[in-house]
Amino acid sequence: MSISETTRTELAELAGRYPEARSALLPMLHLVQSEEGYVSPEGIAACAETLSLSTAEVAAVATFYTMYKRRPAGQHHIGVCTNTMCALLGGDALWDAVSAHAGAGHDEVSSNGLFDLERIECQAACTHAPVMTVDWEFFDRMTPDEAIAVLDALESGQEVRSTRGPAVRGFRAASRTISGIDDDGLTAEGGAADALMMATTTAAAERGIPAADGGPASGDGPIGKVTLT
Repeated sequence: MSISETTRTELAELAGRYPEARSALLPMLHLVQSEEGYVSPEGIAACAETLSLSTAEVAAVATFYTMYKRRPAGQHHIGVCTNTMCALLGGDALWDAVSAHAGAGHDEVSSNGLFDLERIECQAACTHAPVMTVDWEFFDRMTPDEAIAVLDALESGQEVRSTRGPAVRGFRAASRTISGIDDDGLTAEGGAADALMMATTTAAAERGIPAADGGPASGDGPIGKVTLT
């Protein structure tokens, strides 16, 4: 599959947003991934041509980050966090259930081409552990049965809404949004920090503990310096 002229124009647009054009490489890779469902050799060549880089330089970046797929991905990316907090609260059991139900392992695509599975080290959502993402949208405090219900709903073509964001749209659509070429009207989707995210701040306020930027520390910066003696 070749990269369309529309995408090539959008690649140039992304490159033009940065003082140094090569700074656009990460979003550009997401953009070509949104067209082909993975970062293909043609996508790498298109990015290299736009930025006047070698294909080796572009490939070095594309192979470093796991969000870029180097083979055709499934229609939906399913990520399950199994790092410390999520693992302690059921992340491993969540992964086992999802993997068994989809019939695929880490970095594998289910036989029906619908699900692309990834065992993720951290989703940066420890307050809502165990966490699963579908096309990078959060599904919080999941149980194995709830995770399987999400997969079943996706397989039957139902609309599935994330816990703190928009409805799931698919891996390609998510890649396009992440590229930043446009936000698909999603800016207002989701909400602000919830009670779980603010728990420590709330507890500190209840105990009269000042916030870091208004506390007793002195020195450079909002939290001051620490002197070791």
